[in-house]
Amino acid sequence: IKQLYVPGLLQIHRLGCNPFAQTGRSKLQNQRAGVNQQIIKQMRMRAGAENLLKATNNNKVREMVGLELSYVNSNLQLLMEELEALNSSVDVYQSPQEMSNIPLIPLGLKETKEVDFSVAFKDFILEHYSEDGNDYEDEIADLMDLRQACRTPARSEAGMELLAKYYNTLPLMESRFFTPNRQSGLFFTWYDSFTGVPLCQQNISLEKASVLFNMAALFTQIGTRSNRQTLTGLDQAVTSFQKAAGVLNHLRDTFTHIPSYDLSPAMLAMLSSMMLAQAQECLFERSVLPGIRNHFLSLLRMAQEAAKVSDIYDQVHQSMVQTPIKDNVPLFWSSMCQVKTNHYRSLAHYFLATALLDHQLGPNDDEDQQEKTLSQVYDSLPEGRSPLDLLKKREERRLIGKAHLRRAVMSHEEALRVHGLCRHLKKLDVLEEILQASLERSKDKFSANDNKDEFTDYMEAPDIISKTEHSAHPELPSNTKVKVKDFFQRLGPLSFFNAKQRWTAPRSLRLVPKDGELGFTLKGEPPVQVVSLNPSCAAAVNGLKEGDYIVAVGDIDCKGMSVSQVIGLLKDVGEEGVDLRVVSLMDGNASMHTKSATYCGLPKTYSMICLAYDQEDKSAKGGKVTKKPSFLSWGLKNRLKSASTLSLPSAEYSSTLPWNKTCTTFPGSSSFNDSSLY
Repeated sequence: IKQLYVPGLLQIHRLGCNPFAQTGRSKLQNQRAGVNQQIIKQMRMRAGAENLLKATNNNKVREMVGLELSYVNSNLQLLMEELEALNSSVDVYQSPQEMSNIPLIPLGLKETKEVDFSVAFKDFILEHYSEDGNDYEDEIADLMDLRQACRTPARSEAGMELLAKYYNTLPLMESRFFTPNRQSGLFFTWYDSFTGVPLCQQNISLEKASVLFNMAALFTQIGTRSNRQTLTGLDQAVTSFQKAAGVLNHLRDTFTHIPSYDLSPAMLAMLSSMMLAQAQECLFERSVLPGIRNHFLSLLRMAQEAAKVSDIYDQVHQSMVQTPIKDNVPLFWSSMCQVKTNHYRSLAHYFLATALLDHQLGPNDDEDQQEKTLSQVYDSLPEGRSPLDLLKKREERRLIGKAHLRRAVMSHEEALRVHGLCRHLKKLDVLEEILQASLERSKDKFSANDNKDEFTDYMEAPDIISKTEHSAHPELPSNTKVKVKDFFQRLGPLSFFNAKQRWTAPRSLRLVPKDGELGFTLKGEPPVQVVSLNPSCAAAVNGLKEGDYIVAVGDIDCKGMSVSQVIGLLKDVGEEGVDLRVVSLMDGNASMHTKSATYCGLPKTYSMICLAYDQEDKSAKGGKVTKKPSFLSWGLKNRLKSASTLSLPSAEYSSTLPWNKTCTTFPGSSSFNDSSLY
C-alpha cells in the first residue's frame, strides 16, 4: 500500500498484490522466477563453454569442456521440464467451487527484471530539456512503482486496470525519452513464458508487447477462476477468454518482430485459438447448465453444439503439433486439447444416439421440421438411407443410434488413453472422473439397446456437422486505450516538448515595458509563442527573437499556460520589468500558433480576440499568410485589433469559441486549461 499525499486529502491505493503473499498463484509465480534465473545461469555457462571449445586446440581441455557442456545441457533440459510442469499446474488457477467441470488452461505471467529509470531519465532531462533531472525524482519514482506493481497484478479488474494504466503510459514515456537517434541506456529484460530464455533489448516495443501479453494472461486467469456452476460465472469466463483472444490478436498484428517464442505470430495465433476454444466450451456449458430437454430437436441441437466444441479443439491441437510450436508448447496443453476433442465428440454422438433411440415420430410431431433438422445434422448418410427413413423406420433408427453409441464409447476410451499417457493430466482427478462417468453412461446406453442375437449391426456412424447458435469471437477490451496522466507533464505539453523536438537551452532576458507597451504579440496555447516582434523594443534589444517560446515569467513556469494566463502574469509588470526565460526550436520547424493575444498601448489595458472556426473554415483560412505589419504602422495597428487563428496542439482540447462570438476583454473569467490526460 502506497500513501500519496494530496493537499487536504490522504489517498491510499493499492498497487498490485503483495509479492510475498503465500497464495498458490504467488508461489507458482515465484517458482517460475527462480527457474528463469537458473536458466540464465546455465545459458551463460553454456555460452562460455562453447566459446572455450572454439578457442582451444588442446585435446584434453576440449574433452573436459565437452563433458562440462553435456552436464550444462542436461541441467537446461531439466529446467525446461520444470518450467513445463509450472505451465501445466492449472489446478491452482481454477475456481474453488469447481468440482464437476473440466479444468481450463490459463497463461502464466511473463517475468521481468527491475528497471531503474533514474539515471537515464535524469541525464536525458538535463541534456535534452535543459532542466535539472533531480527535480523529477518523484515522477520517476512513481513510474518505477507502477512498473513494479505490474509484476504482481491482482487477479481482478483492479489488476487489469493497473496493467492497462502502465501500458498506456508507455507511449507517453516513449515520446518524452526515446528517440531513434539516441540510445536510451535502458535495458528491458523479459523471460519467455515457455522456454524461460531471457530477451534483453533497449527497444521499448518489447516492454509494450510483454505488458500486452500479461494483460491477455490475466484475462485467462480471471476466466479460469470464474465459477462455472452459475450463469454469471460462465458469462464472465466467456467474456474473459474472448478479451484474451482479442488482446493476443492485437499483439500479433501490432508487434511482429519481437524475437521471443511466446510473442511470435504463430504462437500468438495458436494461443488466441485456444482461448476462443475455451470460450466456446464455456458457451456450451452455459447452454447445458439449466438442463437438456429430453426432446428430439433439443438433443439434435446439443449434438451439433458439442461437435462444434470438438472441432475447435481439434483445430487447436493440430496447430500445436506443427513446427515450431510443438517444440515449445507443454505436452500437457496438447494432451488436454486432444482429450477435449475426443470428449466432446463422444458427447455429440451420445446426444444424437439418445435422440434416435428414445424418440419415435408420433402423430402430433412436425414431420417436415424433424426431417429438415436431421438432414442438417448429417453431411451424408449410409447408402440407401435418407433422413425420412430414419424418422419412420424404427429399426433404422436403432441401428444408426447404436452406431453413434459405439463411436461415443471409442472416443471416450481414446480420451482416457491420452489422459493416462500424460503424467500432468493424471494429477487432475476431476478430469478422470468426468471421462470415466461419461464412458460408463455410453456403455450403459449401448447395453440397454443391444440385441445379443444380432451379428450384422456393424454400421459405421456418419460424422456430425458442427453448428452453434452462439459463436465465440475475439473482443478487444476497452481498457487497452484509456486516458492516463502524463507523469512528466511539468516538462511541458507533449506535442511540443518531446524527444523528437530539439530545443535550445533556456535563455534569460529582461523584459521592461516602454510607454505601456511590450512590443510583441503572443500566440499559442500552450506554450505561448512570440510573434510580430518590434525590433526596436526593449525585449528585442535584450535578446528576444520572433518565434521564441516563453517557458517562464519570473519564477513561474508557464510552459503549460495559455495566452490569457501568460498575459495575466505580464499585466502587472512595472517599470522595473521582469525576467523571462525563452527557448527556440533548433530545427526551425516551429509551428505557428493560431490563437493570439496582443499587448496594446493603452496603459494597463489588454485585449484578446480569439477566432475559432469549424473544420470547413480551417481549410479556407489555413492557407492565408498574415502580412507582418510595417514598423511605421506598428503602434496604430496593434491598437486597433489583434487577430488570430487557432490550431490546437492537442486533440483533447474542445473549448474553442464560435468564429462569430467575441471573447471577453481581458482580464475576464475565461480560462483555457488543457487536461493533463492523454
